[in-house]
Amino acid sequence: MSEGKGKSGERKTSWFDWNARFWRVSLTLLSALLTFGGPYVVLVLFKALDLNYVVSVVSGFIVFLVGLLLMLFLIRKKVISS
Repeated sequence: MSEGKGKSGERKTSWFDWNARFWRVSLTLLSALLTFGGPYVVLVLFKALDLNYVVSVVSGFIVFLVGLLLMLFLIRKKVISS
């Protein structure tokens, strides 16, 4: 990829600009949905499909962890402030 300078003078090395408003809002909403809504959706979906309860709880916990890890990643990249 070509390297160029952004509006703030920093170098951009890819097409994905972390400081663009669209990506900041989208990734923050995705992490919030995964953290707070994901486990509930997984639990209800697995119950509707009549699958094992333990598997649904473990899957919900994994979705919860993915949301938290995404939030931690966004905070470390300073995309969002803590």
